[in-house]
Amino acid sequence: MAVIEVVKYNGNPDVFVWKYPSEELGTWTQLIVNESQEAILFKGGQALDLFTAGRHTLETSNIPLLNKIINLPFGGRSPFAAEVWFINKVYSLDIKWGTASPIQLQDPKYKVFIPVRSFGQFGIQILDSRKFLIKLVGTLSSFDKENIIQYFRGLYLTKVKDAISGYLVKKQISILEINAYLEELSEFLNKKMVPVFEDYGIKLVNFFVNDINVPEDDVAVKKLKEALAKKAEMDIVGYSYTQQRSFDTLEGAAKNPSSGQAGLMGAGLGLGMGVGIGGAFGNQMGGLTEVMNTKEIKICPYCGSQIEAGSIFCPKCGKDTRAEAQKPDKADSVKCTECGCDFSKKAKFCPECGNPYNPCIYCGADVPKGAEKCPECGKTAPKICPKCGASNKPTTKFCIECGEPLVKKCSSCGCVIEGSPKFCPECGSKL
Repeated sequence: MAVIEVVKYNGNPDVFVWKYPSEELGTWTQLIVNESQEAILFKGGQALDLFTAGRHTLETSNIPLLNKIINLPFGGRSPFAAEVWFINKVYSLDIKWGTASPIQLQDPKYKVFIPVRSFGQFGIQILDSRKFLIKLVGTLSSFDKENIIQYFRGLYLTKVKDAISGYLVKKQISILEINAYLEELSEFLNKKMVPVFEDYGIKLVNFFVNDINVPEDDVAVKKLKEALAKKAEMDIVGYSYTQQRSFDTLEGAAKNPSSGQAGLMGAGLGLGMGVGIGGAFGNQMGGLTEVMNTKEIKICPYCGSQIEAGSIFCPKCGKDTRAEAQKPDKADSVKCTECGCDFSKKAKFCPECGNPYNPCIYCGADVPKGAEKCPECGKTAPKICPKCGASNKPTTKFCIECGEPLVKKCSSCGCVIEGSPKFCPECGSKL
């Protein structure tokens, strides 16, 4: 052994506690302690002096000049052994923590048990080196982040579970909404865990909850998310779960003619009897069945709308539909070019034969399909949009309703083509 030995830290930077390998230290041994470190001298199994940053000279009963003579009876080993422990006091802010397995919690909003996982990180600093060394390290030669996580896993898991459960009950929120309270949870857990860490000589700098989630493949989670998605759909469309069930039942009855129901009327009556336990729902079903099973209808002579046979006034145009008033005003009527029936200019189809109403843009008369001129005023027939069927002026190049081009060019000869023929009138090419 050298007359003057130098003892300094040679451990990894992420180690909290490191023991110097040699225990044979003599008088005038030079101890070098770096900034943000402390060193504790153990002799005879007791923690003696604590050394801060700087160079220190150790004084023991071991005399270096007589070391060889003293060590002969002991096989060359000094009986005055001493240990030096280095404690790293830098801030360590990236200690990861997490739940190894999901925690089963009951959702206070939907009353179902859901597995919950949580992840985060915390930062610490060794505050009391002597207390930390005696209570946690013991006889280990080194102590790092993995040891911290292992020693305090039970503590933070218990605190995290209690904190999440408490917030769910206190706020009456769903587990799926808990991520909105991560900052509050982090502050709450930090306050709860500070005194526990201090008992071991550790200062808890911060404690963060970065994420709280649920396993996507869990059966309970899948069912809950499907139910929430269905509820959101019903809220957007504007109907309730009871109404949805009634629609499903009616659809099922309509698709199963052999179920003993006589048509849609039977399905509506059977459903009304089956769900008669709810007065409001029974009224809804009664109204739905009445509307869906109208016995007779008639055509409004003014606007061509289908209305109930017993109606006096048309719900669309508001005019009287009784027998004595069934002839529309000539100023508001037009004659069908197919069957000769008079009908309102507001209608899109003839109420007798169903022929589409193709109005002349000048006089409003019904122009036969394919005619070049109006039979009433003799002016050029309107251009019919091939896409939406709207009438346009003869000089219009684009439909006023949908914007569809009304003038086309043949890709073979380049001639201008009006309307929507299948073949070019000049070269005969297929369009």
